[in-house]
Amino acid sequence: MLIVLVTDAWHPQVNGVVRTWTTMCRLLREWGHEVLVVSPEGARTVPAPSEPDLRLCLFPGRQLKRMLGDVVPDALHIATEGPLGLAARRMAQKRGWRFTTSFHTMFPDYLEARMGIPASLPWRFLRWFHKPSQRVLVPTPTVRDIVAGRGLRNLQVWSRGVDGRKFTPGARDGFSELPRPLFLSVGRVAKEKNLDAFLSLDLPGSKMVVGAGPDEARLRKKFPNVRFEGMRSDAELPRYYSAADVFVFPSLTDTFGLVMLEAQACGTPVAAFRSEAPLAVIQDGVTGCLNDDLAAACRAALALDRDVVRQHALARTWDSVAKDLLAALVPLTPATRYNIAHA
Repeated sequence: MLIVLVTDAWHPQVNGVVRTWTTMCRLLREWGHEVLVVSPEGARTVPAPSEPDLRLCLFPGRQLKRMLGDVVPDALHIATEGPLGLAARRMAQKRGWRFTTSFHTMFPDYLEARMGIPASLPWRFLRWFHKPSQRVLVPTPTVRDIVAGRGLRNLQVWSRGVDGRKFTPGARDGFSELPRPLFLSVGRVAKEKNLDAFLSLDLPGSKMVVGAGPDEARLRKKFPNVRFEGMRSDAELPRYYSAADVFVFPSLTDTFGLVMLEAQACGTPVAAFRSEAPLAVIQDGVTGCLNDDLAAACRAALALDRDVVRQHALARTWDSVAKDLLAALVPLTPATRYNIAHA
């Protein structure tokens, strides 16, 4: 089966969306499917507002035509609501193609937090964007309920997994120069990640942040005693996860938080607020601790069994996620008779 994936988020970006779709492409190709990725790669781009590392296609219609040509796929999935996603949506409707989409990020909340744009405006756009989609894939039942309340329809839960061979427990004696315990956060260093809530906690030991983003300079200045490691590659992350005593996830706006699963696969328990994404990933008191008092969650997580944490994470496989994706895709036209999930 030939699948066309259209995404505005792609390499060299390092985030959960890119990791998810990179893994899906690898697995689907291993299973014999052909996946054509239409991304900003090789096109003229401009930085996204407030996100200079996120490059958006300057001429998305031209890029779509260049990469797709006259190809007629078996299925079309539009992963993002950016310029390329808009161009693909427009093309599909013009040609009478059916397609699926996915909802990855609470951009309305992010735009309101960063730029003061009322969330109601981008929600109106998202309702319009996803309306013709045959299925809108969302990461958790909680997110499904939230976006349904904002007016999105045709929703289907499509979860996330973790590669237990790549994210595996490693040396625990890394960063021996830092006082223990070591509390770690990994991800975009941006206002909506709520890192102030973590970095301002009165905790023993040391705090470390891995990642980069628009809020990094402010946080470095405000919290000089925190160890900021900057951006690290996926291959380097297991070293950080394994060395940490607790992984701290302070975000209140993430839709899933793939980094929590990666930390757990390395045996590191997670401390988080009792909010949407952690509730979908953490088994409270087993793989991490949830508490409206984040400091209390951090201290409680120190006592959890790291072997148990890892075993629970390994139950979430990418193989099952890829099978669910295949089952969710739709043929371009209703007249197609074969079962796309088994093509």
